Amino acid sequence: MLLLLLLLLSPAITPAERCHPVDKAAIRKFKNSLPMWKLDRDCCDIFNCDQTTNRVIRLVLTNSNLAGTIPDTIGDLTYLNTIQFYKMPFLVGEIPQSVTRLKYLESFEINWTNISGNVPPFLAELKTVWTINLSYNNLSGPIQSSLATLPNLAKLDLSRNRLTGSIPESFGHLVAPYGLSLILSHNMLSGEIPESVGNTNFSQFDVSRNNLSGDASMLFGAWKDNTNFVDISRNSFEFDLSPVSFMTKELAYLDLSHNKIYGKIPSQIMEALELQYFNVSYNRLCGKIPSPWKLKYESFDNSSFMHNRCLCGSPLAQCK
Repeated sequence: MLLLLLLLLSPAITPAERCHPVDKAAIRKFKNSLPMWKLDRDCCDIFNCDQTTNRVIRLVLTNSNLAGTIPDTIGDLTYLNTIQFYKMPFLVGEIPQSVTRLKYLESFEINWTNISGNVPPFLAELKTVWTINLSYNNLSGPIQSSLATLPNLAKLDLSRNRLTGSIPESFGHLVAPYGLSLILSHNMLSGEIPESVGNTNFSQFDVSRNNLSGDASMLFGAWKDNTNFVDISRNSFEFDLSPVSFMTKELAYLDLSHNKIYGKIPSQIMEALELQYFNVSYNRLCGKIPSPWKLKYESFDNSSFMHNRCLCGSPLAQCK
């Protein structure tokens, strides 16, 4: 009975706050820039904190109607390794330069928002970053050549924006130990792919739906063991496909459609046993389609070869 009385008279015990004071202050300022965000819980209950230091390490906001700009105070969350703003249509303005204070940042993703302005050159100061994904936004202007100086970059996705200009020559000097994923599709890029880009071992290379032209054959080569995805469709590339050798070890997706590519389809492509998607339609190719294909997963119908100058053989009409 005495124990029960003591419990009733004792003040309520509340869990100790884990949120680090510096991060708490930064998040409160962040809240002021996004007034619809109700912050009524410990920040470590909302975001991921390091269990030892209680510093916020992941700032993730998805499928949110929060309206406003990314505040400069994001740079005060100095232990962040991940930023992700996804499907936030009312997020506007430009990327603040304060993100350069985030010396542990590994993943920087802002996509499906309405941020605008240029891809800022100061992103090249994020020396620890592995992933930059700025797809599905309203970014404009050129691609910054300084992005090629990022020593750990493994994925760069700038697709679905309004970027103009050419692919920087410096992208031929990107170094990624396991292959780089470069996705620049659905923009307004123009000019030719720099010859130096052929030196980079891309795991994924997608420049589809731009205004690019010239020779893209440097993208291919049997030595590129890490390459599994190449899409250069819906541009104005013009080169002879006949002498091209393809990467065959891991290649799973190859789309060359809707260009001005001529010559024959090299029979060596049949060595790509992992190939699941192949499309050379709407070009100027001639000659017999190589056969028989020895694919693990798929067989290709006439849609992969149609609308060329004079391709023939299965699955198209027989050669005369």
